[in-house]
Amino acid sequence: MRTVTDIYVELAERIAARLGRPRVRALHLPRQRAQPSIEAEFCALELEDGAFGFSFLLLGDTERLLRARYGAADLAGTDAAALARGYAESDPAAKALGFAAINALSQLLFTRAGWNPRPAEDSLGELAPAGDEHIGMIGLFRPLLKYVRTSGARLTVLELRQELAGEHDGYRVTTDPRELVSCEKVLSTCTVLLNDTLDGLLAACSGASRFAIVGPTAGCVPDPLFARGVHSVNGRRVSDAQGFREAIVNGDKWGSFAYKYAIAKDDYPGIEQLLRQADRTGGR
Repeated sequence: MRTVTDIYVELAERIAARLGRPRVRALHLPRQRAQPSIEAEFCALELEDGAFGFSFLLLGDTERLLRARYGAADLAGTDAAALARGYAESDPAAKALGFAAINALSQLLFTRAGWNPRPAEDSLGELAPAGDEHIGMIGLFRPLLKYVRTSGARLTVLELRQELAGEHDGYRVTTDPRELVSCEKVLSTCTVLLNDTLDGLLAACSGASRFAIVGPTAGCVPDPLFARGVHSVNGRRVSDAQGFREAIVNGDKWGSFAYKYAIAKDDYPGIEQLLRQADRTGGR
C-alpha cells in the first residue's frame, strides 16, 4: 500500500494544478508568550487567495526550526505545491510546513468548489460515548477528558510521553497501542499524520466501530483517510481572516475566528467531485 504521505503530496499537486498554482501570502507563527493558549500550539500558512492551513508546532524540534528559518513574509509568493512536497521529507520543519500547505490547498479547493463542511456538533468527533463503552484517545486532549468521563465510558489514552503513563482520575494512560484493541470508538489527534503512525494505529484499533481524527490540523481533503478506515474528520476553517491574523500573531486566542467543522465519510462528495465543481468555476 502506498504511504499516506505520498498520496497527500500527489493530491496537493493535483489540486494546485487545477486551481492555477496558488501561492503563499504568509506564514503565521504565534507570538511567544509566558502563558500561551492552546491555539499557540499551531502555525497557519495563508495563501494569496485567503485560504488557511494549520500545522502542529510542538512535535520535536519543529517550532524552533520554523522560527529560525522563516518569518511572516519570507515565504510570500512561494508555490504552495512546492512547499507541500516537504511533507514527504524527514526534516520536521519541512514536514510541518508541507502539511500546512496541503491543508491550505484543501481549504481552497472547498471554497472554489462552493462546498462548505458542516459545523461540528461537538469536539469529540461526534463519537457520542456511552456509559458501557470503551473509548480510546490517541494523544491526551485534556480539555476533552471531562466530556468522556461524564458519559461514564471507560477511557484509555495512548501517549508518547512515558511520564504520563498510569492510572488517573477516571482514565488510564498507556504507551502501548495494543491496549486500544478493545475500544469501540477512538478519537485521534491529527499528529498521527505528522509522525507517520496512522497506519499502525488504525491496525491496532481495527475493532473500533468509529475512528475520528480531530483538531485544527485536520484540514486536509479526507479521501486517503477514509480509504484507510477513518470514519470522520473534524477540522477548523477560518471564517474571519483579518481577526484571525491579528489574534495569532499577537499570541491571542483565535477560536472565535475559525469554526469547527465535521466531515463524515457518508456525506462527503469526494475529491473528484470537488475538482469537477471547481472546474465549473474556472478554478476561481
